[in-house]
Amino acid sequence: MKKTIIPIGPYHPLQEEPEFFMLTVEGETVVDVDVQIGYNHRGIEKLSELKSFDQSTFVIERICGICSTSHPFAYTRAVEDIEGVEVPMRAKYIRTIIAEGERIHSHLLWLGLAGHFLGYNTVYMWVWKLREEILDVMEIISGNRNNYAMFKPGGVRRDINPEDIPLIMKKLDKIVPTLKMLFKAVRDDPVIHARTKGIGVLTKEASINFGALGPTSRASGVARDVRKDTVYGAYHEMDWDMIVTNNGDVFDKVVVRILEMFESVKIIKYCLLHLPDGEIDLKIKNIPPGEGIGTHEAPRGETFHYVRSDGSNSPVRHKVRAPTFMNLPTYKATIKGEKIADASIILAAIDPCYCCTERMSIRDTKGERLFNGKELIRLSQIKTQTLKQKLGVKETSLEKLVQGKP
Repeated sequence: MKKTIIPIGPYHPLQEEPEFFMLTVEGETVVDVDVQIGYNHRGIEKLSELKSFDQSTFVIERICGICSTSHPFAYTRAVEDIEGVEVPMRAKYIRTIIAEGERIHSHLLWLGLAGHFLGYNTVYMWVWKLREEILDVMEIISGNRNNYAMFKPGGVRRDINPEDIPLIMKKLDKIVPTLKMLFKAVRDDPVIHARTKGIGVLTKEASINFGALGPTSRASGVARDVRKDTVYGAYHEMDWDMIVTNNGDVFDKVVVRILEMFESVKIIKYCLLHLPDGEIDLKIKNIPPGEGIGTHEAPRGETFHYVRSDGSNSPVRHKVRAPTFMNLPTYKATIKGEKIADASIILAAIDPCYCCTERMSIRDTKGERLFNGKELIRLSQIKTQTLKQKLGVKETSLEKLVQGKP
């Protein structure tokens, strides 16, 4: 049978961000895929190194609008690792509350989009209506519905007002019945089963080999969760369940995320009811020379930050690894043998975030020379001028003005 190439991206209606997937198909069946990254790069790591340790928190909070707390959580833990300090217990509880609130809204956003990808817009509308409740909770606590600006090295920036706790609890209680309805719909609906069960299977062995993280790995029977594996935040202060299933298909990835939301509600309510007294900030003044590592179980999986200090007021190196960087290659294992119609939902099942993922450096062909930003801009300008000369395009008056020509 003749093979055909079908591109998904770099710009595609079902991808919020640019990334390119070249599918090789025989008839309706995908037989191979070429995953190409590098379309979205904002220089976050370099920007962080130009800011103070405190200012960097706001920069890396904008790596991802959905995981806007996950990166600061990992980053501040890395800075605190250099300092060799533990933040106050009240700050740990508040950090945990914010992180789990973000997990709920992230999973709801994904669940709604998954329904939309399948053409199941009833699920899409119900889920996004429910998501407003948890965004209200985050606004009560931080003043923001996203990018909460709560984290800082040494603690948190804002306390939780005891007078707000009853309203927050009421909002959380309101979420649970609709979550149960959504879980019942996913569990019982034959159309959802037909579109997700046995589709895009990632085996446990493949999950381990690819180093998959978060719900992507837990849906394949890999019991891996930074909240359980590492003592941080308030997670070790209470009983909660790590959700693990074994089929590794799109359906199990849906189930894992829905059940995790119930656990997140449980964790937040425990933290609010047992919020300890005390300070919320160590008020760190100086960061000594050294290296630090910080991790956090983001909604998509482990977020990893490495920070190096030379004793000055800014990081001299800041390295970020987002979970999508590890989960995206699993598409090579899950798409082969599947139908073209399922390609988008299988890709969406890892809950990809490309703006979190993209990290690259440009070197010469021998790998000996690293180009800086100014050199890359200059190379780009030279190529533009070369193409204009080949095409016979004259300089515009605006270009002459920019170049200082009369």
